[in-house]
Amino acid sequence: MAVEASNDPLAGLWQPQSHLQRLHYGPDCVRKHLLGALPSTTSKVFVITTNSVATKTPLITSLEALLAQTNNYAGTFSSVKQHGPVADVDAATDLIATNPDTDTIVSVGGGSPIDAAKTISYRNFERMGKFLMHITIPTTLSAAECTAGGGYTKADGTKTGFMAPGMGVAAIFYDPGFAKYTPKRLWLATGMRAVDHAVETFYHPYATEMPWKALSGWALGVLFECLPKAKETHGEDEQVTTRLMLAAFASSGLRGSNVKGGMGLSHSLGYALGSPYGIPHGETSCLTLGNVVKLKAEDAKDAEQIARLLPATGGQPSGHVQEDAQEVGNRINELVATLGLRQNLTKKGVGKDQIPIIVGRATGGMTEGPVYDAVRHLIEGLY
Repeated sequence: MAVEASNDPLAGLWQPQSHLQRLHYGPDCVRKHLLGALPSTTSKVFVITTNSVATKTPLITSLEALLAQTNNYAGTFSSVKQHGPVADVDAATDLIATNPDTDTIVSVGGGSPIDAAKTISYRNFERMGKFLMHITIPTTLSAAECTAGGGYTKADGTKTGFMAPGMGVAAIFYDPGFAKYTPKRLWLATGMRAVDHAVETFYHPYATEMPWKALSGWALGVLFECLPKAKETHGEDEQVTTRLMLAAFASSGLRGSNVKGGMGLSHSLGYALGSPYGIPHGETSCLTLGNVVKLKAEDAKDAEQIARLLPATGGQPSGHVQEDAQEVGNRINELVATLGLRQNLTKKGVGKDQIPIIVGRATGGMTEGPVYDAVRHLIEGLY
């Protein structure tokens, strides 16, 4: 049951997502608790990850050994590429089908292997009549683990997303010992993706005051505090790493099962820019979010909600709602610069001839009108 939330009077409906059964966090939590999270002592587990995680870190070798010591290991698929191409999803599904006893998948990495694993679980349901239990060990802050939605990139470069209750992640392990191997730039950029989740919650029409907005506001404060620290200490400070992972979860994990639609314009632009042009979604948030917030601040209703976030960004409210909302956008852009993530579409190799295509994708096919013009102006400012 979807109910649009109201700020005045304060009203709404939040319904929990049923898929998440446990969330472990802290140093060495994978070694201590992963086996206890399996459906049974005889479970067979496939690991889903990327080539870089499998070959450039010791993580997959140690995970395979942990599962093998109790005879739970079934195999590994380590060829998931950025944005989860459909060919990778199909190949992994076929490989898992060769071992019909497999009942669990463990995804290790960022959004691409996590989303791919959700889709693999769904494909298994279509073929075998059962979803695979999905356990994830995130190594970025993209928060893909937080929803029951998954997807893949089609051969033409566009992203296809869908959702089914059985696709959701059953157990999350936020282990800083896994995240420490993530390249710093990727870690910080996906942190900006978590900022994107937290901020766009506040002008989402179905976002409830409790718990989604409350936790997103808390998350934004942690992200603004800890991302600059992570720029200096990533891989060394487990406390900061764990706090950032929990903030990423708080930005999106309490969304509610009854929320309709996607997030906001920054996310829509992220999908329009991401897989078609090979730009990671964390990087798209660095490009779009601050400017989207400044655009949204021109609307008095949205500005009222955005302005509430100013203290979390380290600012002091002035009492002028739209000015405060604009300042939130300014501070987001300043955070991007502080993290060394400022960029433009020219450097990403996206020609200006693509502007109408990008705007059309982000606006659901619009070709004219005031919304189209506003988004086009925003995109032009990204060059």
